[in-house]
Amino acid sequence: MIDSQATHASRDEAAPSDGAVFELTDVACSYGGLTAVRDVTMNLGRNRVTALIGPSGCGKSTVLRCLNRMNELIPGARVSGTVRYNGEDIHAADIDPAEVRRRIGMVFQKPNPFPVSVYDNVAFGPRLNGFRGDLDGLVEDCLRRVGLWSEVEHKLRSSGLALSGGQQQRLCIARAIAVEPDVVLMDEPCSALDPIATLAIEDLIQQLKDSYTIIIVTHNMQQAARVSDMTAFFSVGDADSSGHRAGTLIEFDTTNTIFTNASDQRTEDYVAGRFG
Repeated sequence: MIDSQATHASRDEAAPSDGAVFELTDVACSYGGLTAVRDVTMNLGRNRVTALIGPSGCGKSTVLRCLNRMNELIPGARVSGTVRYNGEDIHAADIDPAEVRRRIGMVFQKPNPFPVSVYDNVAFGPRLNGFRGDLDGLVEDCLRRVGLWSEVEHKLRSSGLALSGGQQQRLCIARAIAVEPDVVLMDEPCSALDPIATLAIEDLIQQLKDSYTIIIVTHNMQQAARVSDMTAFFSVGDADSSGHRAGTLIEFDTTNTIFTNASDQRTEDYVAGRFG
C-alpha cells in the first residue's frame, strides 16, 4: 500500500521503469449512470508538465479528478479502469484516499484560500498531518518557492482573502506544496486571473516542474504550448443510442507534435481554432 512515511527515493525505486508517475488504462468515469469520459489510456511522466486540452464537456477535469480520487466525493460518480500511481492501483482496497490526496495535491480554477491568515493557509496541511519540524521555516520556504514571500512577509498574519487574485492563487499553490506532494494537479489555474498574474503562474509552473510532476487542464492553447512538455487532446465522441455523447482521449504526444504535426485531423482542427 502507499506508505505515508516513504521517502522520495524509495518511491522512485518503486516507480515503473519508463518513469511514468501515472499509468491510466481504459479509464472511464460516469455520473448518475451517464458516462462523462471513456477510453482513456496514457502514461504521465515524472517531472513533466502535461496539459489536458479540449472543448468544454470533453472530460478533461473529470480525468484530472480521477488522478487523486476526488471524483468519489461526488454523489453518483463511478470510475472504472485502472489508475496506477508509481505502480500502485490507487483504488486498491488497502489504499487510503486521504494519503493519495496528500501525495497528489490540487489547485482549483478559482483561487480558494481559507478565511484565515496567509501563514495559517500554508501551515494548515502540515499541522493536519502532524508536522513537528520548523513550521515557520516551512511556511517561508513554500512562500519563497511560489515567489510570494517578498510580497507578504510583513503581512503573514493578515487574511489570505485580502491578497490579489494572482497572489491568492500562488498562496493556494504554496498551500498545496507545503505537505510535500509528488504531483500537483491544476484545474484551469489561470482562468480567473489577469494576463500579468497568468504569466506569473506560468513562470512558477516552469520552476516547480524540477521538483513536481504537474498536470494542468487549460482552455488556453497558447498557455498549453508555453508551459507543457506533453499534451493530451480530448474531444466528445459520437452519440450513443440514447443520444448521449461522452468525452474521449483523441491523441497524446509531445506538445510540439500536438501543435505542429498532429496525427488526428480533429486535434489539428482544435489547436488551429477551427472548432471548440
